[in-house]
Amino acid sequence: MTPFGITAPGRILFGRGEAAKAPALIAAYGSRGILVHGASAGRAGFLVEALRAAGVDLQVHSCAGEPTLNDLTAALVHARGHRPGWVAAIGGGAALDMGKALAGLIPQVTDPLDHLESLGRGLALGNAPLPFIAIPTTAGTGAEATKNAVIGVPQQGRKVSLRDDRMLARLAIVDPALTDNCPRSVTLASGLDAITQVIEPYISCRATAFTDAISLPAIGFGMSALMRLMQGENALARDQMAWVSLSGGLALANAGLGAVHGLAGIIGGLTGAAHGAVCGALLGPVLALNRRLAAQGTLAEQRLLQVCAILGDCLGCTAQDAPTALQDWARQAGLPGLQAMGLSAHQHRDVAEAALTTSSMKGNPITPGVDALIHAMDQAG
Repeated sequence: MTPFGITAPGRILFGRGEAAKAPALIAAYGSRGILVHGASAGRAGFLVEALRAAGVDLQVHSCAGEPTLNDLTAALVHARGHRPGWVAAIGGGAALDMGKALAGLIPQVTDPLDHLESLGRGLALGNAPLPFIAIPTTAGTGAEATKNAVIGVPQQGRKVSLRDDRMLARLAIVDPALTDNCPRSVTLASGLDAITQVIEPYISCRATAFTDAISLPAIGFGMSALMRLMQGENALARDQMAWVSLSGGLALANAGLGAVHGLAGIIGGLTGAAHGAVCGALLGPVLALNRRLAAQGTLAEQRLLQVCAILGDCLGCTAQDAPTALQDWARQAGLPGLQAMGLSAHQHRDVAEAALTTSSMKGNPITPGVDALIHAMDQAG
């Protein structure tokens, strides 16, 4: 067996009702802190009230959309003045990324851009990040289990990562009840992102025995649960999708991703489209691309066939037809194509060329050419 390490949060609590433990566990990190919440402040209300009742001097930040460099820079000014001892975030992937980035950057004396990959200097953090506590309210990005925060730089039309092993959450609390009654469109997009994030690490050239163990069982588990949620609210399916999302976060933190995310990061930066929706639109076409290009008899081909067979069982089709069936199902469920998200065909070549330079693309089981990526985007349009 090939040697491997395991990168994961310091402690993970999973299950319905676990969020009730959050106030006491968070307050133990100190009497001054920052709480970041997503667009729905109501889901964070119980935590704000409980922390303040416990005597915590709390500064609250809202993160209504995917964080940009300007958002982060402005938040840092206020957050540093508060002199917090920790940062917690409750919300979707955007809120968790903002909280994670604040925890990483508040102790630094350098410009945030110095630490961003690709567009910045990619410098390591000079000072240790503050303790970070993550509480997701959507089942999608798995950001509670990853060491990077995705930050948009609209002026450059890109999304890039701030990354450091020490940015992993000290505590991640995954309570599926917080995802109950999540809007249908968000459930669909985030759910397809979660499924992508257990598929890409499994077919990744960086896969390990650990990532195989948590990603492979989650593929069919997640697809079936998401299909049930598209038919109506279902508590058990919410629980299952929360587990798939956490599994994807753990898997990608240890095995990387692939071409779907390589393309999605560029497309999201250009269009501002929701990350999960972009991944969902690309997943079927990129699976077909990888199937077409994988050399016969290789491990990559075997794993791609296995993934497609699992999806086919869920969708009621053959493994050969699974990528197209998945795309058709997502469209029928209401997921828009890339063109409807704001990506025009004349941008495809630039996106493909940029995607080939991303860190996500390095995990793809084969190295696709520009024309192959263009074809995938055409199919996802």
